[in-house]
Amino acid sequence: MSSSPPSEARERPPGWLDEYPAEASRGDLFRDATEPMAARWKAVVESLASKADGDPSSLQDAAARHAADLGVTFRVTGDEDERAWPLNVMPLIIAADEWAKVERGLVQRATLMEQLAADIYGPQRLVKEGHLPAGVIAGSPFFARKMMAMKPRQGRFIHVYSADLARGPKGQWRILNDRVRIASGVGYALENRLAMGRTTDNLMVETRVRRLTEFFVHMREGMAAACNRDQPRVALLTPGRFNQTYAEQAHLARYLGFPLVEGRDLSVLDQRLYVGTIAGPKRVDAVWRWMNTNSLDPLTFDAKSQIGVANLYDAWDAGGVEMVNWPGTEVLESPAFAAFMPRLCRVLLGQEPLLPNIATWWCGQAAESSAVAARLDELTLLPAFGQRVEGLPSRRAVEGRSLNDRQRTALLEALWRRPMDYCGQEIVHLSTTPAVIDGEIVPRPFTVRAFVARTADGSWTVMPGGFARLSSSNGLPTTLMGAGDLSADVWIVDDRPMEVHSRAMLHEEPPISRGGGILASQAADNLFWFGRYNERAEMTVRIVRTILDSSVEIDGSLSAQGNVLQGLIGMLVARGAIAPKTSGQPAAAICAAALSDAAEPGSAAALLHRRQEVGLSLRERFARDFWRIVSRPMPMVDMRRPQSMLSTVRWLTEHFSALAGLVSENMVRSAAWRFLEIGKRLERAQALCRTVNCLVRDEDDSEVLGALLDLCDSQIIYGSRYLSQPMINPVRDLVLLDPDNPRALVFQVAEIVAHLEALPSVSDDNLPEPPLRAARALFGELQAAAAQDMTSDRLADIESRLLELSDAISVRYFLQFDRDEAEKRTRLL
Repeated sequence: MSSSPPSEARERPPGWLDEYPAEASRGDLFRDATEPMAARWKAVVESLASKADGDPSSLQDAAARHAADLGVTFRVTGDEDERAWPLNVMPLIIAADEWAKVERGLVQRATLMEQLAADIYGPQRLVKEGHLPAGVIAGSPFFARKMMAMKPRQGRFIHVYSADLARGPKGQWRILNDRVRIASGVGYALENRLAMGRTTDNLMVETRVRRLTEFFVHMREGMAAACNRDQPRVALLTPGRFNQTYAEQAHLARYLGFPLVEGRDLSVLDQRLYVGTIAGPKRVDAVWRWMNTNSLDPLTFDAKSQIGVANLYDAWDAGGVEMVNWPGTEVLESPAFAAFMPRLCRVLLGQEPLLPNIATWWCGQAAESSAVAARLDELTLLPAFGQRVEGLPSRRAVEGRSLNDRQRTALLEALWRRPMDYCGQEIVHLSTTPAVIDGEIVPRPFTVRAFVARTADGSWTVMPGGFARLSSSNGLPTTLMGAGDLSADVWIVDDRPMEVHSRAMLHEEPPISRGGGILASQAADNLFWFGRYNERAEMTVRIVRTILDSSVEIDGSLSAQGNVLQGLIGMLVARGAIAPKTSGQPAAAICAAALSDAAEPGSAAALLHRRQEVGLSLRERFARDFWRIVSRPMPMVDMRRPQSMLSTVRWLTEHFSALAGLVSENMVRSAAWRFLEIGKRLERAQALCRTVNCLVRDEDDSEVLGALLDLCDSQIIYGSRYLSQPMINPVRDLVLLDPDNPRALVFQVAEIVAHLEALPSVSDDNLPEPPLRAARALFGELQAAAAQDMTSDRLADIESRLLELSDAISVRYFLQFDRDEAEKRTRLL
């Protein structure tokens, strides 16, 4: 007689997959799975259910929080603002034996791509022998004629290859798109894995999920090996922070230890590539490009490019820098090539494709053009070379049967005029996978972007998994995340526990190093202005807080409120926080405008927006907690409720205090930290000069002096030091000349001197550079000054010298912006 199981064993988690609605006939990953894999699915889902206490929504919320903590965002084409990364908590689970077939197909495809690139930019035997029409190459805007007859020094055109994969209703995998230009998605695959690891604890270990770390190790080593130099510097070349995948690029650069650089960070000297840093130019041995070939060098490819590097091609041609991937390889991405891939695989490799691509017909051939026109309702139509063409509403594929009569006629007319611009493809039917949607487990169609990279010895390695995109509809698959789409982690699971290699987990031990690495001039500039915008916004909030905290009747008119309120309002006008016409309104309206009127450049809302814009270029340098605080939206401001406004001001005050604490306690004392601090100290010093001049006259006015002490957080120290009401010279000494007061003017200048002294010098004569000389001179004068010397004229002169010091720092350390940008940044608020 068997004993009854304990109560804990009888209380099984709810069966989330018991009533899963997908049909096996559609190739659903769970319904179509073998019995062992179905059991694996159920075990994973039961574990997730136990962690969520049976509520899928709670676990989905946890995954979203972890993705947000990692700073994962994306931008939908056409959007100005970034969106939160839509990570689904349910992974795609694929058996190792099924994935092994996909891996072999991916390696074969990458090898085929390599040989195609070598032929296109070499002998062009495929065209000469009739295997490939010349129009497929010459018709592509991505064919780089400048690259003809050039050969890679390492014999490798492609270092990183990716493919969009579709799984059909019968479980067969096929290639939707080849990608050799930009490996977008590889960073998102990493971020998905990190977020899922936090969400599911040890579930991946228990499920025997293959790790991704070794792939990134091999990929990094493969790029470094191409440089033929010990400890080479590989930089990730980004189009900039407005690029759709900039957040991914920043995270990937930080993970791999690559400097994230823009074209304006780089310059070519003596046919070598250098990144401009605060310590002078530093050599770059290779760039992993995340931009089109046409944008790389305006002197060689497209003169209109504003994001490339002049003479980059010459440096690369001379062997001064390596490129990942070879310029011009994106010609292979056009749908027109897909029509010939099966034949080309047989010709170049002597093999049948292990991963066939979607059946494609290039209309540049008469028979294929007629066939596509005749079967229009059975096919999708898309541009042959990735650019928008007549008759199609976008660059994406359009189902022929979705066109109305007028659209159909227009498309057919355009097709007959320029048939080489069009391709027809079979309609893709995607497999589905379980996903958590609105608290339920439902099937969603999916595609997987898989990645292949060169190792140090030139062989291929395949990421065990990839980046999965769950479509929001049953429509045509696309290569970009769209509104409503979701992403998911891809788990490749083994039957037996995998042997864990320390190298795959920890990399090889690197040489000991200290400091924050190289600091590009542009990054230093952005850090400097991040500090300034943050301090400027905090000062605006402090002024509003002083107004709201005062004993002034909040709804009274301003005409009878005395010098304090008039002075504070005048400061807001001078700082550009409110328009001059607003200064005559009730105090509540003035405070609300100073906080939330984004049209005024000195308002808290406008300054926080500018800080956010600058910060977007620095996200790879900020800790996740820091970036999470920076990204929090500003609370709503209700001028009809002064107490609510006061709560908003206190929230903002705590916000600035939290950032200051993280900077003080968590940032390494590197050059990056110093430029953040220099910006803050310069802004605070200028604000002090302006504030004292705006509020204080030469006579004692205890209310005005008390407001000044409040703005400078010096009320308590003044009260403990002087057992009297505020008087002018003691107040001047405390807020301007006391070297122990962290809010005093002299303290700010002393900090600036210390930071400038710690920065690297580019000269060999050991003489102080101009910014340091100017800061030391000002510091010496303030040390020798007396309180009564700090007159209005003296403060105006100090403020002018601080502006000159700011300009000197900019000239010495930063890239020079155009005049409009410079005026925008240095405008007095």
